[in-house]
Amino acid sequence: MGNLKSYYKLFRTEEKLVAALKNQDQIALKAIYDRYSAPLYGMIVRLLDDEEAEDVLQEVFVKIWNNAGSYDPNKSKLFTWMSTIARNHAIDVYRSKSFRRSNSNISLNGYTEEINAQKKVVFNTDTIGIKDLVKVLSPDHFQILDLVYFKGYTQVEVSEMLNIPLGTIKTKIRLAIKELRKKF
Repeated sequence: MGNLKSYYKLFRTEEKLVAALKNQDQIALKAIYDRYSAPLYGMIVRLLDDEEAEDVLQEVFVKIWNNAGSYDPNKSKLFTWMSTIARNHAIDVYRSKSFRRSNSNISLNGYTEEINAQKKVVFNTDTIGIKDLVKVLSPDHFQILDLVYFKGYTQVEVSEMLNIPLGTIKTKIRLAIKELRKKF
């Protein structure tokens, strides 16, 4: 895409980079892609296979480009904002793919569960005991971690589901993780 060092010289601060991106500067988009595509891809590939992850990464950068005007540096760092877009889009694609796959198996008349049990690769946290380790937390912390990390809901979804402000959800997650670090 270009020389990364020259981008760093051109956009010495995140503020300059954000301002250029908001002005639809294509060089800023190239700089952001060069700086952040690898870590964003790493986040996406945890949910999707390599081919899908590459497509989702491109879609994420289109969303970043189209929504740059809505980025507010007072609310989060640029990478945090972009990683939220990447994570949410990857989850949407994963859920959509799961939905399509479950609907396509309907015609198998009773064999769906057996096929899913044999073919689906599942990272079962119960098997390795992680869920049991988290149970040492207070019930409200456990419930939030369970919904976000084990059941795949976004923090916004959990906030709406439990009727708790988003900031409180984020604080409880941070405190729960801090507590787990102390215990383990």
